[in-house]
Amino acid sequence: MIVNNVLLKLKNNDTENIKKAQEVLLGMKGKIEVLLDIQAEMNIRPSQTAYDIILITKFESMDDMNEYLIHPVHLEVGKFIGDVLDTQTSVCYETK
Repeated sequence: MIVNNVLLKLKNNDTENIKKAQEVLLGMKGKIEVLLDIQAEMNIRPSQTAYDIILITKFESMDDMNEYLIHPVHLEVGKFIGDVLDTQTSVCYETK
């Protein structure tokens, strides 16, 4: 299984904007066949160096993750996130 964790820091990180981004991310659930699981969790310990949301996605294989990355639903969500995003970082790994 492939697990991809993406940390997102928003330009405007008030609670309303974070919840909207979280809602948009979770809107992919059930719409992309290769996406086995998705979580979008809001940081409960904000600080100057903290990120606002962690997006955790799971896939059967790297091929499936690559298919997800070009899926129209993901691309549409990416447009929204790109508009509100300040910075991001990620860690992708394989697990059993």
